[in-house]
Amino acid sequence: MATFPITKRGAEKLKTELHRLKTKDRPEVINAIAEARAQGDLSENAEYDAAKDRQGFIEGRIKEVEGKLAAAQVIDPSGLDAGGKVVFGATVKLEEEESGEQVTYQIVGEDEADLKHGLINISSPIARALIGKEEGDTAEVQAPGGIKHYEIIAVNYL
Repeated sequence: MATFPITKRGAEKLKTELHRLKTKDRPEVINAIAEARAQGDLSENAEYDAAKDRQGFIEGRIKEVEGKLAAAQVIDPSGLDAGGKVVFGATVKLEEEESGEQVTYQIVGEDEADLKHGLINISSPIARALIGKEEGDTAEVQAPGGIKHYEIIAVNYL
């Protein structure tokens, strides 16, 4: 089975979701199915059908999260020593050369990515352009609006 990288924070988030699914959501849907069953004829019972659909979704998500956790390679960015190079988990401060606009991104796994919070997917074009570079280097990124050049201002492992 292929492994995929995930930060310690991302793994904890998945474990929390799994715990909620197993201890809260699953029992709730089981109770909803029992209540719908108690109402009699199941062939025309929309509540029963909805509860069964929800149960299928919850069970599928439990399997998916368990699979992801089993295949995850958990990386703690604070424990990295990559000699100033941009690697998975690194937080990178960039300056767009044309506009001078500064942005800060952390390179994370697919399930953790959230651009609004500065978390970019390891397989995104900007992350791929940054990997292996160091402070002071320039990264060329193919963006929808054309090629952009970013200077790496700082690389941190937080």
